[in-house]
Amino acid sequence: MKAENGAEKINWDLSDLYKSSDDPQLQKDKKEVLAAADKFADKYKGKIDSLSAAEFKELLQEYEAIQDKGGKIGSFAYLQWSTNTSNSDYGKLVQESNELSSELSQKLVFFDVEWLKVDKEKAQALINDPQLSFYSHYLDSSRRYKKHVLEEQQEQIMSAKSVTGRSAWVRFFDETLGAAEFHIDGESLTEQEALSKLHEGDQKIRKKAHAALTETFNDLSRTLTFIFNTVLADKSTNDRFRNYKSWVSSRNLANETDDETVEALVEAVTSNYDLVQRYYKLKTDLLGLDEMKDYDRYAPIIQNEETISWDEAKEMVLDAYTKFHPEMGEITKKFFEKNWIDAAIKPGKRGGAYSASTVPSVHPYVFMNFDGKIRDVQTLAHELGHGVHQYLSRQQGPLQAGTPLTTAETASVFGEMLVFQKLLKEIKDPKEKLALITGKIDDTIATVFRQISMNRFEDAIHTARREEGELTTERFSELWMEQQEKLYGDSVTLTDEYGIWWSYIPHFLHTPGYVYAYAFGELLVMALYQEFTERPDGFADKYMELLSAGGSEWPHELVAKMGLDITDPNFWNKGLKSLEMMIEEAEELNKQISKNK
Repeated sequence: MKAENGAEKINWDLSDLYKSSDDPQLQKDKKEVLAAADKFADKYKGKIDSLSAAEFKELLQEYEAIQDKGGKIGSFAYLQWSTNTSNSDYGKLVQESNELSSELSQKLVFFDVEWLKVDKEKAQALINDPQLSFYSHYLDSSRRYKKHVLEEQQEQIMSAKSVTGRSAWVRFFDETLGAAEFHIDGESLTEQEALSKLHEGDQKIRKKAHAALTETFNDLSRTLTFIFNTVLADKSTNDRFRNYKSWVSSRNLANETDDETVEALVEAVTSNYDLVQRYYKLKTDLLGLDEMKDYDRYAPIIQNEETISWDEAKEMVLDAYTKFHPEMGEITKKFFEKNWIDAAIKPGKRGGAYSASTVPSVHPYVFMNFDGKIRDVQTLAHELGHGVHQYLSRQQGPLQAGTPLTTAETASVFGEMLVFQKLLKEIKDPKEKLALITGKIDDTIATVFRQISMNRFEDAIHTARREEGELTTERFSELWMEQQEKLYGDSVTLTDEYGIWWSYIPHFLHTPGYVYAYAFGELLVMALYQEFTERPDGFADKYMELLSAGGSEWPHELVAKMGLDITDPNFWNKGLKSLEMMIEEAEELNKQISKNK
């Protein structure tokens, strides 16, 4: 029996959304939101071009109210289902909320279509009108979709079909892995529990976990390959209809960044793969291994890592956040005190971690699987970083509270950095310090380099699916290994079994093109943190303003207020330099420890 860490009882209270699936308010809200959408269409359809600024403001306020109410239902359904994907009633509500969302989108899509048809001069006059100043960024950025939005009836068909198309396949993927079992020494584990064992100190345990994961992925490979092929083909069809020139163009547009900025990021990271190889050679030495296998990459430097209790993790994060800015600490406290976090590991619960912004009229919720490791503390810091960001940006309303993925990762990674620096200051023992630094390097490599190599894999599979047609499991695995070999060079021995490990990664399906945003966020934060250490005066207040702005300004403009220029191709080297310095520090500590042996 595994010792308890205190997170077993940490279950969220979703009653701020709805009391349960049977809550009469939920059914009432469904009816009301559909009626509000009908009323909105009756009032404004065919008239967008002729509205005054005052009328346009009223329209946007009504539109926001519909988005908020619809989003509340969808959020509740998804959050409830996340904690038990094998509950068929929860799954049913998710499907119903997807169908509701599609129905609303069909009723409201005329607004997008008509707004994009308003001529340039009139649209600009509305964007610049003081009465609409609160919404100016939303109105301005939505105009960028002019070339990609179809006629109203076509948009309605696309929306209606998506419920039984892409989103159904993505749910099938989640439920397949949510129900999957991984067998180690006669014990049946969830995906999350099995993955967690790759971080164990004992190589035998890591090897068994690797074998168990591989076996189940292989057993499911026919299903997972089919899901991947279907979702990739669906993306290709959508891109063709919507005039996107490459598979990632729609993601870059949504991220409010241009192809050149993303290409500069990818180029900077791939041309520094030697840093990864240098580090893994050091780590092989630190672990006393002859060679590092793929299942050794996350092994801790110190064996038998102590379990961290939920309360200890909570204090670490609260303390780091409060010291940075009191308001940040106050907001974080609410998550713990008001049960806005679900951290218990339980059967049927989906893997991973996320912070759900829900809707501005409620508040965010944090989801994770807390296993008592130091990296779980970092995950908690990461997700609460998102949570604070989402909590602060609610003031921007439903149309501008959400941030592009590129800046969405800023608060989360910065939160991790605050906790890491706090721990680093408190540790005096060189061995423990080395363990902490290598843990941070492991995370940074996973967030920057591994994600960019996954972006290269994504690029390869989207391209291959479009050029070669349906791909076999072997073809996916071949493209996966090609990118992994470039990343690790001769520093890690990749086992043949590792070929199937593309198949469990949800981001490829949930949000195609997502993964580079992790690298973007991490390198941006390293540059921000450098700025903070060099010029701390007033930084925390400016940073809180950046979070509060949500998606109400262009990302490059928000970051410019912090003194950084993300449009400069050399910008990314700043963050990569910080990583190199961490690797140098680890090498120095290793020499110091070896000398004192």
